[in-house]
Order: sequence, then structure tokens, then C-alpha cells
Amino acid sequence: MTEQNDGLVPPVDETPVYETDTPILYEAADGIAWVTLNRPQYHNVQNSQMTYALDDAFVRAVNDDAVKVIVLKSDAKHFSAGHDIGTPGRDFHSPVERRLMWYDHSTKAGAEKAYAREQEQYLGMCKRWRDIPKPTIAQVHGGCIAGGLMLAWVCDLIIASDDAFFQDPVLQMGFPGLEYFAHCHELNVRLAKEFLFLGDRMSAERAREAGMVNRVVPRAELADEVARIAARIATQPRLALQLAKQACNHMETLAGKNAGIDAAFGYHHFAHANNSLVKGDYIAGFDGKKMAEANKKDVAKKDQGEG
Repeated sequence: MTEQNDGLVPPVDETPVYETDTPILYEAADGIAWVTLNRPQYHNVQNSQMTYALDDAFVRAVNDDAVKVIVLKSDAKHFSAGHDIGTPGRDFHSPVERRLMWYDHSTKAGAEKAYAREQEQYLGMCKRWRDIPKPTIAQVHGGCIAGGLMLAWVCDLIIASDDAFFQDPVLQMGFPGLEYFAHCHELNVRLAKEFLFLGDRMSAERAREAGMVNRVVPRAELADEVARIAARIATQPRLALQLAKQACNHMETLAGKNAGIDAAFGYHHFAHANNSLVKGDYIAGFDGKKMAEANKKDVAKKDQGEG
């Protein structure tokens, strides 16, 4: 078999232009590690640079015996607007220093390229972060959209401000949902279907009522509330915290969470392949700007009572 027939290609000669060298900020004090998403110019959309910096921060917190609990937050307008599908820092084609047992995506052709990349950077990383042996809290304000949901959902607690909203609008791109398909565990199945079929924003309060969010507080009180909860957790015995987390996660696994996510990941990549065949582009020609415009139109229609 030739290299060409095996789907090997030269890496795409396209250098991303990063707007920052620190897409993740880290600080730790009093038993709490504060991990901050730091691409405010682009509403914290996730490129590979941010993903691996986030992994570095989580590893740092795990390795620090003084850290008992980890908070993931944003100082930008939104928590996260999802994956980077259009900024100058989009590094889809770039090789990375991989952390999991996946091969390099950058030298692969066809559907294999996105499949290998997303196995490592989306699905694999989310499972890795869900299993962090210390409690994690997502501090969410503003938008938590598509790939942003992954970051919140892998955390043990979600504390949101009253202006936060949650949304997975990727059906319009031809996908069943984002890569870490935990929708039917975060919501009941009927709500999950509504969440996906309509792609509408779900308010923090409705997400709390559905069990996705632990607490909703006024925006001005969010940081203090999270700090108070984190400080309380930090007083608990480390091993007991880990065992409680592991037991809860194990129950979810026994309920089929990982198996379901793995199956849906395959559907997601069938959609990628279909987009390439039918639309000529693996994400159906969408970029961040088109997605934002579509979202704004939907919100405007709802505000006018047309939704």
C-alpha cells in the first residue's frame, strides 16, 4: 500500500496567528486553583493552543498538594462561545504535542483528519478532565455555547449567574450535537431533544430546574458565591472528596454515559464526512461569524414573538 493510498498527506502550510501567549491564566491560593479562560477578544473560543494550556493548568492543580478544589472561569464577556472555527488563531491544521494515545492528525487526509484531532482534543480531553481527582467547579456567566458546554459539563458543579445561558446550535451545521454528547445526562431526554432540535438558548434558571446547574445567583454575586463554595469544599478531606467524585462518576458510567458519548461521537463524524461530500466543507461552510449572525437572528425573532 502506498502512502497516498493510506491517507497520508503533507501538513497544511498554514501558520495560526495567536493573539495571546497565555490563553489560560492560573493562580492558586487557600486551597483553591483558579483557572481562567483568556481569549476575551474572541469570547474564549477554543483552539488547540487553549486546549493544551487548559490541560497544563489542570495538571498543575492536580500536582499541587495544597490545591483541594479547582474553579474554571472566564473574565471575558462570555464563559465560552465554543470551538474556534474562524479566528486568526484557529490552528486546526497544526500538529500538537499530544497527551493521549492518538496519532498526529495533521498528516491525515479526508475524514480521518478531524476524527483523529477530535478524538484527542475534544472527546479524549473531556473524559480526561472529567476524571480529574479533585473537585472542579464551572463558574459560568454570559454564553456557554456548543464547545463551551463541554468545559462546563466536565466539571463537578456548575454555578451560574442569572445572565448565563446555555446553547448547542450545531444542528444547523449538520451535526447531532457537540462532540462530548452528554446532553441526555445533563438534561432529561425530552428536554435534551428540545435543546438540540431548536438550538435555542436555555436560561440559567431553566438549566437549574432541569438539574444541569447547581445554583443561580445574581451576576454581581457570582464570584463571591463560587469562592464561598470552593472554600467550603477545600476544608474537606482530600481522599474523601476524590472517592465521592469517583463513586458518582462511576454511577454515571454504569448508566451508560461514556458508551453513549462514544456512539454519538461516531454519528458526529459521520456528519463531518457527509458535510464534506454534500457541502464541500467538513463544517458545512460555517465559521464563527456565520454562527453568531444566525444566533442573533434567532434571538431577534424570539424577541419579536416570531419564534
